[in-house]
Amino acid sequence: MLCDICAKKKATVHLTEIVDDQMTEMHLCEDCAKEKSVQMEQQFGLADLLAGLTDFGKHVKNHKKDELKCHHCGMTYDEFRKLGRLGCSECYETFKDNLSSLLKKIHGANNHLGKAPCKLTAQARKKIDSLQDFKTQLLKAIQLENFEKAAELRDKIRELESKGKK
Repeated sequence: MLCDICAKKKATVHLTEIVDDQMTEMHLCEDCAKEKSVQMEQQFGLADLLAGLTDFGKHVKNHKKDELKCHHCGMTYDEFRKLGRLGCSECYETFKDNLSSLLKKIHGANNHLGKAPCKLTAQARKKIDSLQDFKTQLLKAIQLENFEKAAELRDKIRELESKGKK
């Protein structure tokens, strides 16, 4: 099969595109695929992806999006959407209402738990493991609508977390 674009070389890359329930297939040689990739990247870059994710079902409370501006670096929310990155550490606080849903979509959570240190004591490791186990059990209990069990697990989690802060 020859390339759909140049019609000279053998097609080694096969793309399937679905737009509005219409499927289109393209068969490209390596050179044309690279060129097509560059064109697609220019049309739809990371910043556009992030901008799409930030607006997905999210309404900003108490502010219009175009009024949001970091007091430290001066970056606006609209500039963040265009660039796909924040201007400074203060931007996280300024745009936190918008970023929480974005971070949850990208990372699966909107708070950073960090990594466990390599040299944990056996007791600390056991506590972390049991806390994670309780949280997993809690999610399963909620999914099964076993709310009595969920309440018990919630209380155990709170107890373990409060002991860790002391």
